[in-house]
Amino acid sequence: MPFTAAEIAEAGKLVLDHYLRNKPIDQVAVERPFLATLMKNPKEVVGAKQYIVDQLRYKYDSNFQWFNGAQVVTYNRRHVNEQTNWAWRSAHDGLELDEDRLTQHGITVTDEGPGRQASNEEMTMLANLLEEQSEALRLGFEQNFSKECHRDGTQSTDAIAGLDAIVQISSTWGTTGGIDASLAANTWWRNHQATGLTTTTTTGTILTKMEIAWRACVRNGGRPNLILVGDDFYDGFRDFMMTTYGRIDFDAVSERTIEGGTKALTFHGVPLTWAPEFDDFDSAGLYGSNPTFSKRCYMLNMNHLKLRPMKGHNMVTRKPPRPYDRYAHYLAIVWRGAMTCDRRNAHAAVSIS
Repeated sequence: MPFTAAEIAEAGKLVLDHYLRNKPIDQVAVERPFLATLMKNPKEVVGAKQYIVDQLRYKYDSNFQWFNGAQVVTYNRRHVNEQTNWAWRSAHDGLELDEDRLTQHGITVTDEGPGRQASNEEMTMLANLLEEQSEALRLGFEQNFSKECHRDGTQSTDAIAGLDAIVQISSTWGTTGGIDASLAANTWWRNHQATGLTTTTTTGTILTKMEIAWRACVRNGGRPNLILVGDDFYDGFRDFMMTTYGRIDFDAVSERTIEGGTKALTFHGVPLTWAPEFDDFDSAGLYGSNPTFSKRCYMLNMNHLKLRPMKGHNMVTRKPPRPYDRYAHYLAIVWRGAMTCDRRNAHAAVSIS
């Protein structure tokens, strides 16, 4: 017995909802650590006409002064606030199931009848097909959304400004979040950056430059809580530390166990998190930037860098109606929002040569 079109649509949405609810993005931190961290603590926006706006205090404009007795003192009008404007955007990924494909899987669809007439075999076939398609849809959305969260937003007029726009690695400063960081008055709206760090044994600059970057972050907003590194940076830091400060304990009598592999790399107690995607970005030639992502290290304070989905639009499932001129059924994932930063100088980006 057949399914109705409405049953197909509802079943598809239920299965997709199940996958999004029970296999959320924050469970794949090994593969996509930046997106996983963003998704753990999103900050929803109730509504925004064109931009998501944040109020910043970028100075105190103090009028502090010493005085004596009846000496005249002065007062000032303080202008200590600035606004950031982040354009919110919409993201979509969808799949189509045409009725020929359903038929190939032993599933019959009709516009007639009251519904609830499908056989157990048809229900099993439909469940298996929808599970496979829903998981592929979720994983595909996750893969591309994560990639876009790393980019600078110039790849499309409809893209959000991502990590490469907010925490710049090597560039002349421009306008980000509506504030022009190239102006001398807006140096406070710049992240720390350094390139060309060397890893030569004992004379390398990597540790010194990382210490400078760390202090710059702490001075301007607190301790970084996420350090993302690419393959080359991870290997360079490890090799420098081992050859410069490492040791092998042994004596002439004791037996020894030799084990390979790196258990953990940390900096000021924060783990260096390897981002496998960085090497993929370079291999795909998506950025064409210098330095490559594999050579980069990002020190991020995630208290000041947020994913801001619009309320009710944070990876929601949609089931568009079947068009009158096409025998196909549709499912989609939709996200609307932006990535925002309220303190760029709390972050740093460095890279090895």
